[in-house]
Amino acid sequence: MADIMKGLKRTHYCGEVEGIGNEVTVGGFTQRIRDKGSLIFIDLRDRTGIVQLVFDDTTDKAVFEKAKSVRSEYVLMAKGILRKRESVNTDIKTGDVEILVSDLRILSKAQTPPFEITNDTKVNDELRLKYRYLDLRRKKLQDNIIMRHKIAKIAREYFYDNGFLEIETPMMIKSTPEGARDYLVPSRIHEGKFYALPQSPQIYKQLLMISGFDRYIQLARCFRDEDLRADRQPEFTQIDLEMSFVDVDDILEIAEGFIKKLMNETLGIDIPTPLPRLSYNDAMNRYGSDKPDTRFGMEITDISDVVKNCGFGVFTSAIENGGSVRGIVAKDGAKILSRKEIDKLTETAKGIGAKGLAYIRWVDDAPNCSFAKFMSEDEMQAVLKALGCEKGDVALIVADKNKVTLPVLGALRLTVAKQLDIIPEGWNYLWITEFPFFEYNEETQHWDAMHHPFTMPLDECIPHLEENPEKVFAKCYDLVLNGVELCSGSIRINDPELQQKMFELLGLTEEEIQAKFGFLVDAYKFAAPPHGGMGIGLDRLAMLICGADSLRDVLAFPKIKDASELMSDCPAVVDEKQLEELHIKTVLSEEQ
Repeated sequence: MADIMKGLKRTHYCGEVEGIGNEVTVGGFTQRIRDKGSLIFIDLRDRTGIVQLVFDDTTDKAVFEKAKSVRSEYVLMAKGILRKRESVNTDIKTGDVEILVSDLRILSKAQTPPFEITNDTKVNDELRLKYRYLDLRRKKLQDNIIMRHKIAKIAREYFYDNGFLEIETPMMIKSTPEGARDYLVPSRIHEGKFYALPQSPQIYKQLLMISGFDRYIQLARCFRDEDLRADRQPEFTQIDLEMSFVDVDDILEIAEGFIKKLMNETLGIDIPTPLPRLSYNDAMNRYGSDKPDTRFGMEITDISDVVKNCGFGVFTSAIENGGSVRGIVAKDGAKILSRKEIDKLTETAKGIGAKGLAYIRWVDDAPNCSFAKFMSEDEMQAVLKALGCEKGDVALIVADKNKVTLPVLGALRLTVAKQLDIIPEGWNYLWITEFPFFEYNEETQHWDAMHHPFTMPLDECIPHLEENPEKVFAKCYDLVLNGVELCSGSIRINDPELQQKMFELLGLTEEEIQAKFGFLVDAYKFAAPPHGGMGIGLDRLAMLICGADSLRDVLAFPKIKDASELMSDCPAVVDEKQLEELHIKTVLSEEQ
């Protein structure tokens, strides 16, 4: 390689050539070749863009012949004079210049790639992921990866400037309950024992506060063995932070400063702060979601009081059993939401827990209503008025326990909004605060923690901890952007007695507390400042800022839905000797 490159040293990136009349040297991949006989054009590509190389009748014959042999994706270096182009290409940054090549080196030849390296490639995801290193040559993906780098750089600079210290925490830790399955790492030295890969650096960053470091930041790698979806991967990065001597407002303020700087420096957008806040209860009652997209209306309306004495048993029985009757209205939706489409929405509602879906579709003078025969005219008019349903609208109504009614309507709200194409472009950041502390588990007949066990309850809720867990709310908060959860955080318990009580309320025995959290419990005995923090999802943030549909588009080497990687074919079987060293024996199912 040294001999091939002898006498050539890159002076410019392809997308950054400048200086008409100057000699420049570039290197990159061959995007396209146009051989017109006595004139050859080669588009050379690197991560900054494309520049056109030109070979004509003034070019050295050997160089010209070499150019004729170039094929797609060959790696080249070229030296020549930068000059103005006769026909300007406005689609690329360097579309007004070209390089008249005097020296050309073919550094590496490529076989014909399995798909064309273009932004609008139509090949399926599986093939692109199998050849991910080729897929990553596409400008769209390269721009996404570069943007992710820029976000990480801005994060570091912002938090450094605000007095945070970047401190690494271990990647191999003790397995502790955090909500998802751990990825386990067997120990060769400690027979029968396992490390866990961190779901988050939660315990360690709290220990750093106890250690007196005050402000901690880390771009932390986290691992969760859970089912995947478009905005979830088994391994991910979060901008992880923790602060001492603070309360909720302090943490939200520092996070908002980061968001403001980020949006300005990446997209040139000024985000007004402070960001709006909604309590968990308000978010659920209005939008049916704890991560609502508030760029459009279609809020949920409770019509329980209006229908509690009506003749429709589905409504009245739901209310009598402690539930509610609620609905959403798709304004001017009747043109798109036909009866057939409403039937599809009914199946969607049933698929996520509803027993059925009542509707009003108002096309003609009188509305078409699925439950009209059970209602008097006055009752029907009262329902229409309560919902704000008018001619041209469609109302969708669910009657059940609130834990069914609200999320079902929340999901339908998003589905219908997409069908009607009423979601505007924009950046709606929103804090969701005051989450319930406990969640009742009907299977175990027990109150479970909705968050990790170190979360601080609201001060006024502490008296209710033992007798009225449903009245306890937490000092925790989520940041939502356009309906996607970006971060989650909380103020932590720093009182050992309160922490002990929380463990006991969660049903942990003294032995379990010591086994799982003993080192942290012991640390708190030596005094801990009030502290709290959050983890901001770097990958999700990059996905949204890039306008990508999936996390795959902002990660260099992502996993697919079964948590495997098609390119390297991992996970894979390992050698029996390795298993013996780790004191492991595998037992496969019959299917495997």
